Amino acid sequence: MNLKHIILAFSLVALPATAALAQNSTHKQRHSINARKENQQDRIAQGVKSGQLTAGETAKLERQQAGINKEEKGMRAQDNGHLTAQDRHTLASQQNQESRRIERDKENSKTAPGVLPPTK
Repeated sequence: MNLKHIILAFSLVALPATAALAQNSTHKQRHSINARKENQQDRIAQGVKSGQLTAGETAKLERQQAGINKEEKGMRAQDNGHLTAQDRHTLASQQNQESRRIERDKENSKTAPGVLPPTK
């Protein structure tokens, strides 16, 4: 067996493994984006339930989250349902900013009407 045959045999064995890793990586990225969105929604819901978020704060956070979701949908539409590395970076930055907004709104002194502010 010469070197060409060895390389060909190796590439035929390695190709399915490489494809599986790429598919798994895409699945993890999609899962992490969706998990992040769910986590943000859970944090907003918890803030509403505890009275830490007013109706106005909640509406604004929900609108901003909807805008991020709409932008993600547009990004996916441009690339046959996939996100580029730049798209993922942009979405992560937007989610980081949204996370800071949620935290800021939950920690400010505003509370929903009829709800006592949380004690520390």
